[in-house]
Parts: sequence; structure tokens; C-alpha cells
Amino acid sequence: DFILCKPLVALTGIKPVSVYSPDVFGDDEVKSVSVMEGDSVLLHSDVTEIHEDDDILWKFGTENSIIAKISREKQIFSTYDDVPDGRFRDRLKLDHQSGSLTITNTRSTDTGLYSLDIFGAEHSSKTFSVSVYAQLPTPNITRDCSSSSSSSKSSNCSLLCSVLNVEYQDKNTYSCVLNNPISNQTTH
Repeated sequence: DFILCKPLVALTGIKPVSVYSPDVFGDDEVKSVSVMEGDSVLLHSDVTEIHEDDDILWKFGTENSIIAKISREKQIFSTYDDVPDGRFRDRLKLDHQSGSLTITNTRSTDTGLYSLDIFGAEHSSKTFSVSVYAQLPTPNITRDCSSSSSSSKSSNCSLLCSVLNVEYQDKNTYSCVLNNPISNQTTH
């Protein structure tokens, strides 16, 4: 935990040392980010430039494990790939100019909350909720058609759409679309 003392910038005439975008950099806002497994995700700091006395901390999960740190004054630009449990090994990239964090080759275990704290003339924080989704395999459709009688041209068909190795999630939706040249019906 940090105890912050905010300087009285307006009274002293000292200019703030970091450039922040207050409209984008809200303290209470949680930005949701979705990414496909295996892709990279960029978590923007929304800082245009890190100044000499800025400290930046990136944390992950409910444990608030520190995964990246910048202290320009001490010349520290570090990622901590081995915490928690080594899940980020060789996959974290820290932008030394803006403090933005990139996670490469994402995995489902990367899903969770990421927080950014910037300590400088002012304290700012930002939270990202990252969801990593598995690549979906192509569904397999099989049909079984049988005629109702030998003299009739009508037939009954049943279709089965199946997919192997798809992890069930409440957020997933499945659809069945039946169409002909002039109409369609969809069930989700």
C-alpha cells in the first residue's frame, strides 16, 4: 500500500511532470478487453510521455502481483515474468516511452484484472478486465434424411451440429439457422 501526498501544484507554480488525459484516464473506470487465445493484447497507459520522477506499476490478479515496473529516475524498466506462478514467462513487453504493457501469445490463464498505477505529480490508476477466449474449431454438420413414403417426394431430415473440445462458458451462444431462398428462421 502507498500513502500519497499530493503536492499543491497550483499554489507553488510548479508544472505537472506527466502528461495525462483526464477524459480517458478515469480512476473508477474498468476497461474491458477481449482477445483470442494466441494473439497479443496491448494495455494502453494513456500517458504520452513518462517523466523523470514518474513511477509506474502494473499488477495482475486479486493478489495484485507486480508484473512490470518503471522508475525512470532509477533507470528501472522491468517485467516480472515469473510472478504469479511463471505464467507470463517471456511474454510481457513494456513500452519505455508510454508505460503501456503488451502480453504476447495470450492464454486462457491470462484472463483477469490488470491494474496500472502511476505515481508522479499526481497519482492515477486504471484497471483492465482482460478476457482470453479459445479459438473455435469449425463445427461438423451431419444429416440423416429418410423419405416418409416411397410414393411421396417429401422427406424428413435431422441435422446435428457438433464441435469437439469446446470449453463450456455461460457467455457462449450457439445458433441454428434454417433458411430457404425467401426466408430464414434462427434459434439461439
